[in-house]
Amino acid sequence: MATKRELFPLVVVDVAVFTIEQDQLRALLVQRALEPEAKRWALPGGVLKPDIDDSLQAAARRVLRTKVSVDLPHVEEVCTFSGPTRDPRGWSVAVLFYALLPRDKVHALVRSKVEALKWADPTHPISGLAFDHGLQLRSALHAVQSKVEAQTLPLHLLPEKFTLTELQRTCEAILGRPLDKGAFRRRLKNSQELIATDDFVRGAQRPAQLYKASDTFTF
Repeated sequence: MATKRELFPLVVVDVAVFTIEQDQLRALLVQRALEPEAKRWALPGGVLKPDIDDSLQAAARRVLRTKVSVDLPHVEEVCTFSGPTRDPRGWSVAVLFYALLPRDKVHALVRSKVEALKWADPTHPISGLAFDHGLQLRSALHAVQSKVEAQTLPLHLLPEKFTLTELQRTCEAILGRPLDKGAFRRRLKNSQELIATDDFVRGAQRPAQLYKASDTFTF
């Protein structure tokens, strides 16, 4: 008689969490506490629980809450990885998501069910990540870069209020290259995603106006 695992593949969700530290893009890695792949670095992930997860996105958000104590309202599906050999437990399907964490919340992370946390350079992550998470991380990075290349603003990576210079540096960190300041400001001139506030911060030459995301913004 076939077992349940033989009838149904293992379904997991993995999440590539990105943030900005010192104008550099970083991705969250966790050191697994349990087998399989114990002690190896990986993306935060977990098994789908149909009794409590009403969607794959809900499962991804639950994983972030339980593994790294972060509740992010926005996670986005990237793609699916599958096969009989990617997980030693058997035939599996892994659905990859990415999430953007504002830098002012980075230090609020508290690990649970993992040995340690590490913020790594996603363009040169440590070798030997568990499962196929090296490939997954590259796929998630490409998805985020493609959105910014298409002129979607990565406002989820910024604090509630930010300057246009901070926004430009965030885009540059994601793309890995400098952007022309004049062209970038012209692009933002009629943006419906930004709202100018009445607040200013001291700048190098003159006060810089603070902005925030509009209520309808989505990345």
